[in-house]
Amino acid sequence: MNPARTPSILVINGPNLNLLGSREPAVYGTATLDDVVRLASDTARERGCTTTAMQSNHEGEIIDAIHAARSTSDGIVINAGAFTHTSIAIRDALAGVELPVVEVHISNVHRREEFRHHSFLSAVADAVIVGAGIDGYRLAVDHLAARLTAGGAAPLPES
Repeated sequence: MNPARTPSILVINGPNLNLLGSREPAVYGTATLDDVVRLASDTARERGCTTTAMQSNHEGEIIDAIHAARSTSDGIVINAGAFTHTSIAIRDALAGVELPVVEVHISNVHRREEFRHHSFLSAVADAVIVGAGIDGYRLAVDHLAARLTAGGAAPLPES
């Protein structure tokens, strides 16, 4: 990251997240994707960062956005939706760009169907936030902003 440049965070939302607010409100709440984007943007601005947000129902578009982030962003917040549990390609893209990543899930996937319990992305994420509702995006942006504005803080220790 160029120290003279404001740190930028790419916020990626995967399939079906465009339906937030109307899709299964008992699971995902009533906040919309616009609410999520606004929350992430406001949080980033408060922390001295900027955000760019994208949503796609198409795996290749998400991968292209991750690749483009190499030259446009300093970190990634990603809620890959169902691709979390199926996409080795998105996992490999995140690993390949070598940016800090926070994986977010609105619901507690571990209290849901068995197939949602495994994430291909978690192994390459610096942090995983699960079950905090849309507030998980605020937590994710806070985490990345702290790393990015701390003068290139050292990577998180391996556990």
